[in-house]
Amino acid sequence: MYALGIHLLLELRDCNPDILRSLEKVKSALVLAAKKAKATIISTSFHEFNPFGISGVVVIAESHLTIHTWPEYSYAAVDIFTCGDTIKPEVAAAYLVKAFECKNPSLVEMKRGVLSHQNVKLPHKVSSNNKVYCYETVNG
Repeated sequence: MYALGIHLLLELRDCNPDILRSLEKVKSALVLAAKKAKATIISTSFHEFNPFGISGVVVIAESHLTIHTWPEYSYAAVDIFTCGDTIKPEVAAAYLVKAFECKNPSLVEMKRGVLSHQNVKLPHKVSSNNKVYCYETVNG
């Protein structure tokens, strides 16, 4: 079954709470995960909540990586959504398991953009100079 993208839902239980509490460590881990997956980083945005917890996004040309941490529960929820054939989201997921010292991870993979019912691989968005781009659109 061909899809435009892969969406990994990563449940990270029993992580090191000190790492999940650190804005710099969380941001660094997500950025490095994107780089290890061979993604093209466009921008990042992270926010630290009071008294604790961090939300963040790494926007990549191939979609995004997001996280929200609950250090009080040693838990983090991560989404890794990628499209195209060159990105390796499973590499990013494996890196994050190690980076957060997670003892109890689980992963769900979803195919996104299953549009062809004839099992034909669809091309990604192509610009006039033949560069391949992937982006999400939200219909209101």
